[in-house]
Amino acid sequence: MSISSSSGYRNIPSPSTSAPQFNVRAQSSPATRRPWRQFADLSSFSRPYAAGEITIRVKRNVSYFRVNYVMIALFILFVSLLWHPVSMIVFLIVFLGWFFLYFFRNAPLMIFNRTIGDRTVLIVLGLVTIVALVLTHVWLNVVVSLAIVVVVVGLHAAFRGTEDHFLDEQDAAEDGLLSVVGSPMRRV
Repeated sequence: MSISSSSGYRNIPSPSTSAPQFNVRAQSSPATRRPWRQFADLSSFSRPYAAGEITIRVKRNVSYFRVNYVMIALFILFVSLLWHPVSMIVFLIVFLGWFFLYFFRNAPLMIFNRTIGDRTVLIVLGLVTIVALVLTHVWLNVVVSLAIVVVVVGLHAAFRGTEDHFLDEQDAAEDGLLSVVGSPMRRV
């Protein structure tokens, strides 16, 4: 029964109709760049005490700061190309793809009526960038740049504490961090 009076009441969607929409949005939502001040907050750095803690920190930080890490990687790659003008032009052309398809996209990417996930866009753009630059004969620069990126991102992700990360619902759903509050208790 629907009430369509001027009081402003509307139909309340049932969980069965709203859940699939949330799932699609959560899987394909554009990545979020975190504030650089939060990224470089020196009070958040601490020494991990065990290898398991390093693994947890790296997973959480890479998921949380994904866009920031991609921007750092592209900057390091760009700096390595300063003495190769043809490769820099190719990089700038590919960077336009990064700009429009990854960094400043407000809605999920749709191709042939299919939603393309954020991680798929990241992997495809990364491969296109590497292949385009290797074809301009700067493979050594690409390899050295990627090695530097792995070290820089790895060090930041391992030493940056994760206590101040606040995920929204979409980020939590992407990483499998859904609340269990209110779920029925199982008796053992």
